Formats: sequence, C-alpha cells, structure tokens
Amino acid sequence: MRQAEKRADFEAAVLPHLDAAYNLARWLVRNESDAEDVAQEATLKAFRFFEGFRGGDGRAWLLTIVRNACYSWLRRNRGDDLNVTLDEEIHVAEDRRAGPEAEVLRQASARSLQHALEGLPTVLREAIVLRELEGLSYAEIASVTEIPIGTVMSRLSRARRRLQQALGGKEALQ
Repeated sequence: MRQAEKRADFEAAVLPHLDAAYNLARWLVRNESDAEDVAQEATLKAFRFFEGFRGGDGRAWLLTIVRNACYSWLRRNRGDDLNVTLDEEIHVAEDRRAGPEAEVLRQASARSLQHALEGLPTVLREAIVLRELEGLSYAEIASVTEIPIGTVMSRLSRARRRLQQALGGKEALQ
C-alpha cells in the first residue's frame, strides 16, 4: 500500500473516532493529560499497524488499541487500579435492588455520577463507558475487550449496581 493511500484510508477509517478514543482513555486512566498521551500513542500505533486492519468497524478497532494502551499504561503507572475486589455482602445487598436507569441518571448530578464512575474498578468502568457513553453493543464491547459476551453482561451488571450504591442506593441502573 502506498503511503499516501495508506494515510487517506487511515484518515477515513480511524480519525473520525478520535473523540471516542480520548473519551475511553480519559475514563480508564482518569487524568486528562495522561489520556491525551495514551490516546496519541494508540493512534500512532494504529497508523503503524494499519496494514493489519481488515476493514469493518474502524471505531471498534481503534478502541481496542486504545484499551490495550490504557491497560499497559495502568500496569506501568498504577497497577493497583487493575485489581477488582469482590465483597460478597455488597453484591448480595445490591442484588435485592432494581429499577429504571433513567430515573437515577435524572436524579444524580453530573459531578456525583462522574465521581461514582471514577470510583469503579477499571474493568467495570471500561464496560460502562463503552456501553453507556460510547454506545457500543455487547458484541462490540466483547470484541474490543476480548472477553466473552457473558462477561460483558456480568461486568455491566456489577458496574450498574456499584453505581447505584455510590449514588446513594437509588434505583438500579438497567
């Protein structure tokens, strides 16, 4: 592939999704400056390896690269962020509550919701950001994160319950 042709194809397939790339990086690394660095690094890596892109969804392909770059950055800089603790009492209590997501989102202020999202373990925050903020389907999330759809559904459920708890026990997110 000629360089000019590669560049034009890359610009068409990947560049429209730079905002989504930054958004995912921002939520995973939880720092704007670091997110810019990680997103830029991921975009450069995407360009270097663009010959390996086989068409399809450029957004999901780029977000996979961004996700991997974020996890590499987190392992180097904040390894503890990747640990997920399972407190059975919290999960059992959380399972007893259920209700509409829309009501919680209307009642929660943007700041408390952001704080609650940032308080989630990385893998749960990643799932909720990809689904609710980036609008990816469960299958797309499974592809980006390289996990089974059942795991995606489990992570989303746990993330929603933890958000519910963090937002004061209001109705659960769907």
